Amino acid sequence: MKAKNIMIVGVGGQGSLLASKLLGHLLLSQGYDVKVSEVHGMSQRGGSVVTYVRYGDHVYSPVIDQGEADFIVSFELLEAARWISYLRKGGVIVTNTQQIDPMPVITGAAVYPDQLVDKMRDAGAKVDALDCLKLAQEAGSAKAVNIVLLGRLSHYFDLPLEAWMRSIEANVPAKFLEMNQNAFRLGREASE
Repeated sequence: MKAKNIMIVGVGGQGSLLASKLLGHLLLSQGYDVKVSEVHGMSQRGGSVVTYVRYGDHVYSPVIDQGEADFIVSFELLEAARWISYLRKGGVIVTNTQQIDPMPVITGAAVYPDQLVDKMRDAGAKVDALDCLKLAQEAGSAKAVNIVLLGRLSHYFDLPLEAWMRSIEANVPAKFLEMNQNAFRLGREASE
């Protein structure tokens, strides 16, 4: 199998590193060669965070170049738009509809762009946009946006639900397991 490429993009503190760890665990458990590369950016200050997950029969490098991502999983709309050039033709953006103002917007030097989902679709991307924050809160914690997004992403994979649940169990503390399993199901079962 030719290597597949997933970019996980967001803002520091949103749980993108846990999402990439969980995804890597899942894909390894299914027999794939997996490479994960974390690019933290300014994660400690709410800046952009990017993680690459590559999997297939043989993966030699964790790096994804422009035009190579099969999926971009985004925790925030502007981050999805920022990284769209990395999406391959026919690729999918799975994004939370939440908007987190970057520093130029906070200081008044810029305005948060509007109609981002429409603009990404107009650029040719297939965009699966969902209010993941609302679903995470419904599951019990706003911090579960990452797991809601993985539930949404699971639509595009022919992997058993049990495998996803085992990876959640292996990567999430027991006291948060049920809440995260619920968050995953809400993301998986939600309609756009």
